[in-house]
Amino acid sequence: MGVSLRDIALRAGVSVATVSNVVNGYRPVAEATKARVQEAIDEMGYSPNLSARHLRRGRTGFIALAIPELNNPYFAELADVAIAEAARHGYTVLLDSTNGEREKELAVVHGLRAQIVDGLIFSPAQLGRADLEDRRDSVPLVLVGERIHDVAYDHISIDNIAASRVAVEHLVSLGRRRIAFVGAQDSDRQPAGLRLQGYTEGVRAAGLAVDPRLVVRTPGFDRADGADGVAPLLRRSDPPDAVFAYNDLIAVGVMRTAYEMGLRVPDDLAVVGFDDINEARFTTPSLTTIAPDKEDIGRLAVTALVSRIEGEDKVPREYEVPFRLVVRESTVGAARSEEEPGA
Repeated sequence: MGVSLRDIALRAGVSVATVSNVVNGYRPVAEATKARVQEAIDEMGYSPNLSARHLRRGRTGFIALAIPELNNPYFAELADVAIAEAARHGYTVLLDSTNGEREKELAVVHGLRAQIVDGLIFSPAQLGRADLEDRRDSVPLVLVGERIHDVAYDHISIDNIAASRVAVEHLVSLGRRRIAFVGAQDSDRQPAGLRLQGYTEGVRAAGLAVDPRLVVRTPGFDRADGADGVAPLLRRSDPPDAVFAYNDLIAVGVMRTAYEMGLRVPDDLAVVGFDDINEARFTTPSLTTIAPDKEDIGRLAVTALVSRIEGEDKVPREYEVPFRLVVRESTVGAARSEEEPGA
């Protein structure tokens, strides 16, 4: 037999209602009483029946996390944080990968999963403001990423323009003057457009001319896209002496092509990525990168969504998460590798 609230109440010498208030947080309980109840819970190994709790509230106990790519380490690491934070609130996360396809993303926002989840955390790749304004589903929604602004939903993002400028400023401070951007898109969809804007502003702020031949558009954002995209640049008679990559995966591909061409990183080519995925610490050389606070992003996304589900908050909020520049061997070599604050 499992341990019940009544068992806990008898052990702690309080009423069942008091135990329920401690476990569920319905009403404030005196600290001394709460401590006594918690001691009984720990001693008896009580675990709340979350399914029953959610059913009583007319909920499923599930929230969805919809991301563009599950095989992208950035999103995998973000999902890991969100899953842990959701568990702390008594929720289970259902993962949904849209592959960045518009039709799949529309299916997500229009509620094909509405009957099985209490809320949705969504990182769209193809949708715009009008798509969300036309949303028919009433399930609480929190947006993650920089693609959509000024909509009536909680939104967690970082300042991509400022972060990209920091990356370029770092390269300029090392004496680099022909700085390429690899990972631009034909579309101006964010965050690719924002990172390109930050790159452009950083180059101009350094008194350098923006050379469109150093801006490489890629079909995707994986390692192969970086490897293939940078190859023509490195074969030029006037190749770049630095690359700012849209993300770490592209940066890894850039470094691989540089190696295959006999170039040394960072001596011949300095490389900066974006995302600070775990892999960045273990590349050879290790990768300098912009590190968004993924812990903060995942935590804020879940707590904002739970607040919506519980009806505790009504006003949509914008959350801007900090970032930092992590300086590693791909720009300064092994001897000078360190971490620097970025924002």
